[in-house]
Amino acid sequence: MTEYLNETVFTWGATPLKFGAGAVDEIGWDLAQMGAERVLIVTDPGVAATGVPQRVADAAKAGGLTVEVYDQVHVEPTDVSIQAAVDFAKQSEWDGFIAVGGGSSIDTAKAINLMTTYPADLYDYVNKPIGQGKAPAGPLKPLVAVPTTAGTGSETTPVCIMDFLDLKVKSGISHPRLRPTMAVVDPLLTLSMPPEVTAASGMDVLCHALESYTAKPFDSFPRHRAETRVAYCGANPISDAWTEQALTLLARSFRKAVLNGGDLAARTDMMLAATFAGMGFGNAGVHIPHACAYPIAGRVKEYRPKNYPQDEAMVPHGESVSLTAPAAFRFTFPTNPEKHLRAARILDPHAPKQHDAVDQLPFVLSSLMRDIGTPNGIGGVGYDESDIGDLVEGTLKQERLLTISPRPVRAEDLEAIFAQSIENW
Repeated sequence: MTEYLNETVFTWGATPLKFGAGAVDEIGWDLAQMGAERVLIVTDPGVAATGVPQRVADAAKAGGLTVEVYDQVHVEPTDVSIQAAVDFAKQSEWDGFIAVGGGSSIDTAKAINLMTTYPADLYDYVNKPIGQGKAPAGPLKPLVAVPTTAGTGSETTPVCIMDFLDLKVKSGISHPRLRPTMAVVDPLLTLSMPPEVTAASGMDVLCHALESYTAKPFDSFPRHRAETRVAYCGANPISDAWTEQALTLLARSFRKAVLNGGDLAARTDMMLAATFAGMGFGNAGVHIPHACAYPIAGRVKEYRPKNYPQDEAMVPHGESVSLTAPAAFRFTFPTNPEKHLRAARILDPHAPKQHDAVDQLPFVLSSLMRDIGTPNGIGGVGYDESDIGDLVEGTLKQERLLTISPRPVRAEDLEAIFAQSIENW
């Protein structure tokens, strides 16, 4: 066998997909083909109130399935909320799951599937260094993901993310077996999404695309053995192709979808963009903006965004990811200037040329964020210079993400990124 020091192999996978207006009405037939008879629908109270999960339940029942609904998912899941959902699911036997909602519902369903199929302590499965990072013992049960936001791409990815309340940090579980069996993507389900949620979830899509596109290339990692391959393998030609498609759709329709939620063509573009970006980052990975986002969300003080649950402070995931993105891409620019400039051209071909090329992508990003109402930097969600030390400490815990950065990230680099991100314009 040939010995290589550097990686020569990349892996790429994606969830089988049913896409289009009305796709959700066929879900009963789809699950029956997978051998499911008794399924649990996993959703959150806000999505449940729209009636969409009931519509999905009716479609599943029409296909001959027995259905129960769990509607207590916590928006931005926590270790406590995940455990509560798992405890509920353990009260019965299920041979399939349907997640209806944004990333919170889909990620919670992934955890339920894992923890009810192969029971263990939650920390056994959580990524190192917070948990043990153990792999599932075998295949999981059928899980059909029905996204109602154009955002996380969780329907196509092998990860689930949660807040660890005592540690004040986000981490998660990452393994290819967590990837849903099928995604049913129906743009009609997003028409009622408020502009603030559209903006935040769309920024998550955009950062997924840009981070996977600029990630450390797969062939610059040390050689893996078959049994040590990880879910995120670095930038690769297939992920890049899907990412460029996502950026093209975002350029055409992101602002439209925020300004006019009833524009079905724009909503369809955003759902396709979320799916394509998931097919990119779900294999290549994400890096600095997502690593910084976890402490920004986990250490939130008083910030309460409009049109999100108001009972506790929170920074929506898409917002928390976007706030350091301009500074992060300034930092990664030297590793591949052409890719950064190409991304900027796709996103806004008419943007004025910046004096220094390093500023082109940050300028395009900041202009978009200002147009759609994203908070102006971490200062806009309640942080100041005195918080930077804490935020850096939380970011450094995201080893799995920082290894995907195209250049090494030290504490002083993160300090500079957060300092530049107090205001983005």
